[in-house]
Amino acid sequence: MLPALERRHEVLAPALTGHAGGPEVDGELNASTLVDGVERAMDEAGFDTAHIVGNSLGGYVALQLASRGRARSVVALAPAGGWAEGDTSFVETLDYFTSMLELVKAAAPHADAIVATPEGRRRATEFITTNFEHIPPELIAHQLQGAAGCTGAELMMNLARTEGWPLDAERIECPVRIVWGTADRILEWPRAAARYRDEYFPHADWVELDGIGHCPQLDVPAETADLILGFTA
Repeated sequence: MLPALERRHEVLAPALTGHAGGPEVDGELNASTLVDGVERAMDEAGFDTAHIVGNSLGGYVALQLASRGRARSVVALAPAGGWAEGDTSFVETLDYFTSMLELVKAAAPHADAIVATPEGRRRATEFITTNFEHIPPELIAHQLQGAAGCTGAELMMNLARTEGWPLDAERIECPVRIVWGTADRILEWPRAAARYRDEYFPHADWVELDGIGHCPQLDVPAETADLILGFTA
């Protein structure tokens, strides 16, 4: 989506702390570590506020930034942390990531061979998209290698198990659009959005993408860019 966004905006696309390409976790990981890292990146780039966009864990971080007054608007694509209070199904999601991390570590050295066939590209993307034919093989390989290189993954999953997903939602004053694919296989719609829909953001601009998976920016990049640009406008 970056070319479409860059035609209208100056774009900062930082990698999160503990993720491939991002800063290492320095010291003890806590609920503020990731959002602190993005704030530092914004400060270094000269952004006091910005239109914030994030997917999954990044969507949760985008909402955290908004609670700190750093967002002019937020577009959150299937943001994590929306399970209803008392719903423990998020533990199953964390278990999925634990097992998937081991699989991608084993697959990453063979990424180029995996993405060389349509069947390999489908298997590498089946949990995050429903449409994959348009995604360049080198991007899928890069994603596999990036997932395998997420050094903070286990720390983040352990933190989520113990602390959950704290969010000062009442402090968010900017416009919020939340986009969710109805075929999301990682954060199931609408169950994984219950707290956001019913408690935190009932008056947000909610967009359902019929038959789309967990990563709309990969699944339907042009439509997702339009949803972002239409909102920032």
